Amino acid sequence: MAKIKEFVFNHFEENTYIVWDDSKQCAIIDPGMSTAAENSKLAQFISDNGLRPVKVLLTHAHIDHIAGLRFACETYSLPITAHADSMAFLKQAESYGSMMGFDTKNMDDIAFEGIDESSAITVGDTSIKALYVPGHAAGSMAYVLENPNVVFTGDVLFRQSIGRTDLPTGDYDVLMKMLNTKILMLDNDCEVLPGHGPNTTIGDEKNMNPFLL
Repeated sequence: MAKIKEFVFNHFEENTYIVWDDSKQCAIIDPGMSTAAENSKLAQFISDNGLRPVKVLLTHAHIDHIAGLRFACETYSLPITAHADSMAFLKQAESYGSMMGFDTKNMDDIAFEGIDESSAITVGDTSIKALYVPGHAAGSMAYVLENPNVVFTGDVLFRQSIGRTDLPTGDYDVLMKMLNTKILMLDNDCEVLPGHGPNTTIGDEKNMNPFLL
């Protein structure tokens, strides 16, 4: 069974995750660290648990989810693993960051591994299924594990809310289609690990999310 550690980073209170199993290989999902102290917190956990990062996965490339991307990729000599449509945000990270209170540089110089729904993603003995779910941002992906039964939704789905669609490349109709045809098709007991806020389940969101009723 895979294990999951959640961190809350930066002034947007973004959820960064580490996923690993008994192989000690791990994936870093959405590295949102924005200070040296937050970088150290992530690195210390990896070191203390004897983990070896093999993937840096992005659900999407909004600045609060990639503030620590350069640190993660350069520290562990890994490429960015994301949908190709995320590249536009990486090329504008400095300008977006300056507007949102982040001191970042553009990140299109970092090695890039493009993925889509056909990609086989493995971390040690753990298989990760990718779902392409645009609507909140171009290139948005969700990542599904079977054991434990969880989905990392980024900013597509939150507890009793959904991702905003008023930012560049957002589209409400597309987001709702992705939620109804992909995310809500998962098991009701599948745990939702979002990009911000508390965890929930698919079943609870079907029953209590005002956007989905």
